[in-house]
Formats: sequence, C-alpha cells, structure tokens
Amino acid sequence: MSNIPIVYINLAKDIERHQRMQAQFSRLGLEATRLPAVWWSDLPDEVQARHFNPALNSHQYFKPMGNGEKGCYCSHMTAWRQLLDGNAAAMAVFEDDVRLLPALPQALQAVAALPAGSWDMVKLFGRAQEKVASRRPLAEPSLELITYRRVPSFATGYVVSRSGARKMLASRQPFGRPVDVDMRFWFENGMRVFGVHPSVIALDDTSEVSSIWQVKEPPASLMQRLRKFRMKLQLTWGNARHRASAPHVSETL
Repeated sequence: MSNIPIVYINLAKDIERHQRMQAQFSRLGLEATRLPAVWWSDLPDEVQARHFNPALNSHQYFKPMGNGEKGCYCSHMTAWRQLLDGNAAAMAVFEDDVRLLPALPQALQAVAALPAGSWDMVKLFGRAQEKVASRRPLAEPSLELITYRRVPSFATGYVVSRSGARKMLASRQPFGRPVDVDMRFWFENGMRVFGVHPSVIALDDTSEVSSIWQVKEPPASLMQRLRKFRMKLQLTWGNARHRASAPHVSETL
C-alpha cells in the first residue's frame, strides 16, 4: 500500500470514468480520491487571465491552446496546490482515461521511499521503447527507475514531490503550453524528472475520445507546422545544452 495520497482528475459529468477509476484502485488495494476537474469556461475572467497568457502561448507553442487544454492544466495545478496545502511528501496524480497495471502499487511504494529532496517528478507512463539516459532497479521483479534522454509527453500519471509542485507552480503561472508539453521543458525550471520503466499504467480506450474537448481540430496550417518544428528544435537544443545538469540515477537515489 502506498503511503502517499493518490488523486485522479475527473469532470463531474463523467460518472462512468469516475466509477471505473475507483474500481481499478480498489482492485489493486489502493485508496484514491476524486479531484474535480476544472471546466475552463466556468472560471471568472480575472482567474483565466492569471492562469493563461495568450502572448506566452503564441511565443512558446505552435497553436492557440483550447479551453480543454487550459482546464486540464488548471486541474493539475489544483493537485499541486492540494499537495502543498497538506503535509504529505508527495502525491500521485492520474487523469481518468488510464488503465492501472498490476505493478502500480509496488511502483508507488518504491517511489515513496526515494530520498526526500532528491527528485521532483516520477512519470508512471512512457513509451514502450523509451530513450533511457540512466537506470537502476526500483522494485521487484523488473521495475526500473530511469532518466530520459528526452522527457516524454503525457501527464496522464505521475508522482510529484513537494519541491516539484513548488517549481511547477512558481514557473508556470501564467502558462502558454499544455501541461504535458511544459513538463518536457524541464530545463526551464530545473525539474528533476525520472520515470518508471516499464510503464505501470496504460492508456484506456477512452483516451481516444476526450471528455473535455470533443471538436475535431482542422489540419495544421503551414505556419503551425513551421512553429511546431521550431518548438522541437528548442526542446532538442535545451536538452543538449543542459545535459550536464540533468538528473542521473545512482544507487543513493
């Protein structure tokens, strides 16, 4: 049993997803709390302005963020604030479109036992063939704690420490990119991001259909494709420039 709080982000209208997540946690012997998701259009204008900056969005990202992406970011920020408002050393945060795998309890227990102050975030989901920079055993029988050559996307499941929550809240208000993209730019705020390999969660079938934004986006314009290419170059350059300061797995971590 994990000794860190577990929350999952869920809209009030998504009762089926809420029930499915609770059933999954129960089967694994884990206690989890529903964290009400933020519906962006319900926020007052002054709150929206405090959280999101259109000029920053235009500078950092290749296209305007949708209301669903903005609300998703605010939902994750709510989890980080909840962690800092309490006394726990870390918190596990999930979105409600994931499938929990049997090794999740062991992974959470092992992450909770990592030395305090030595990490900011541990991602629980990644690619099958992850680009690993360093690794060490994390939990039996075959889970590893890894660092990345390039931090992967997805904010669908992770453990964040108090220091990680502070860094994200201090540096991402206002925000201009989706939350999972901002996590990839770890070098901007000194985030020490690790991962569990292989993944201990998977994307559920419901991940193909968002309950937050359901309008199919038009194909990217030429300008958006060029801006996306520029963003990828910035990510590649930032990783290369700050490689020496990137976190590294050692036997003491």
